[in-house]
Amino acid sequence: MAAGMYLEHYLDSIENLPFELQRNFNLMRDLDQRTEDLKGQIDSLAKEYTSNARTLSSDQKLSLLRQIQQSYSKCKEFGDDKVQLAMQTYEMVDKHIRRLDTDLARFEADLKEKQIESTDYDSTSSKGKKVDTRQKEKKTAKTRSKVKSSDEDGSPKSAQKKVKLFQQGEFNAPASNFGNVHPSDVLDMPVDPNEPTYCLCHQVSYGEMIGCDNTDCSIEWFHFACVGLTTKPRGKWYCPRCSQDRKRK
Repeated sequence: MAAGMYLEHYLDSIENLPFELQRNFNLMRDLDQRTEDLKGQIDSLAKEYTSNARTLSSDQKLSLLRQIQQSYSKCKEFGDDKVQLAMQTYEMVDKHIRRLDTDLARFEADLKEKQIESTDYDSTSSKGKKVDTRQKEKKTAKTRSKVKSSDEDGSPKSAQKKVKLFQQGEFNAPASNFGNVHPSDVLDMPVDPNEPTYCLCHQVSYGEMIGCDNTDCSIEWFHFACVGLTTKPRGKWYCPRCSQDRKRK
């Protein structure tokens, strides 16, 4: 069940909760007021009994004592009713808390199940690509090392060769056909210290990469993971920096 469904069902279940709580609190407040009124009557009867004890007859004394006892009994009933309302209010709130805990536990279980399924799928799909990816990256590292060496020679032919290879890279990503390679895999390979870096992370090429369609982009190539991609998008694609520049214009 999606998170939105859990939330929607829970909100539906507590829709009437505020009104039920308010009703119970009003009833308890009313019981308190009635108890206070009875306590006032008891005090009045007690004063009447103590001040006129010598002049009252036995029947009058017995009548006053019965009235006081009845008032105390009523106060006890109101107190018991208030306790019952308090327990009912507590159970009402506790029921919704238990419902929320149950929904949260189910939602977490669903998330873990989806995460496990996604992990199993990714591990299965990446096993067949890992060996071929490392071989291609080694060849790419050697090619870039040669291009760097030719550039340091300074000869016109070397310069023309570098431009040609670089332009070819504009249409074929430095490692665009590599597959999903984790950065830790790159550390296992011999890396040329002169190898150029790419992307917002300023790391060497690895895994699947995508080129920015802005010809004036200063970075040009980006790792899929660094720009939040899992598959190659259709049509033209611009990096985050170029996208912001285009929006400003």
